[in-house]
Amino acid sequence: MSLKGAIDTHVHSGPDVRARKTTSYELARAAREAGMRAIVLKNHHCSTVPLAAALSEALPGILVRGGLVLNRPAGGWNAEAVEAALKMGAAEIWMPTLSAENERAFRGYPGTGMRALDEKGRLLPELIAIIRLVAKAGAVLGTGHLSPEETCAVAALAREEGVRSILVTHPEINFIAMPVETQRRLLGRGLYFERCFCRAGFHRDWSGLARDIRGAGFESTILATDLGQPDNPHPVEGLEQFAERMRSEGFSAEEIERMTVANPAVALGLE
Repeated sequence: MSLKGAIDTHVHSGPDVRARKTTSYELARAAREAGMRAIVLKNHHCSTVPLAAALSEALPGILVRGGLVLNRPAGGWNAEAVEAALKMGAAEIWMPTLSAENERAFRGYPGTGMRALDEKGRLLPELIAIIRLVAKAGAVLGTGHLSPEETCAVAALAREEGVRSILVTHPEINFIAMPVETQRRLLGRGLYFERCFCRAGFHRDWSGLARDIRGAGFESTILATDLGQPDNPHPVEGLEQFAERMRSEGFSAEEIERMTVANPAVALGLE
């Protein structure tokens, strides 16, 4: 399928702490050659904002955006780091991923991870401050690897504070496994479910994913890749394969275009 105008809101590339399929420069060039409109670079360990800005300038014809993941290498719940990233043009601020207690507990990792809620189920004051910064900057808030309970609490406050776009990060992945009923309750203006091709060994129940998309609605869905792992397809090829998989699951060409072109453009404030 054609990727003309498509946007991948979740992609990994080098340089990185871990091995990646491609460099960020090669990825951006390949996306441009495929006719894509934009990509959003994600790194679990550092801001991608400066790199994205440099690539956009070096490669006219493809928009490269970056952001910051609030993992411990970035300082965790660090409002000053968030403010700096936003002032530099961050498109998205993600909640913790590899540092999230939800994922660490699922994998049986030692030590304590980061939680969005205190022992009484209230959002942390430092997180509230971060959400307000995201709202003021008009950036996207990504839910990262938080639990469904945490995601619902974060999304509720983000809406209340006026965050323009909320991306619920791969809600179907095994360590999140957000029920479609919960997804329906989250539905509303500016909230999208970012369905990801994902990493090797993770979600591959394409029919189940298609059911979730239909359950929550393609109108609130973004198809992204989360690719960049050495043993997985190239991200550009992966997005094309993802679209073809969903086509084989019965989605129309118009619905797929909505999920790969229109919805991510609106979420990123490009429309």
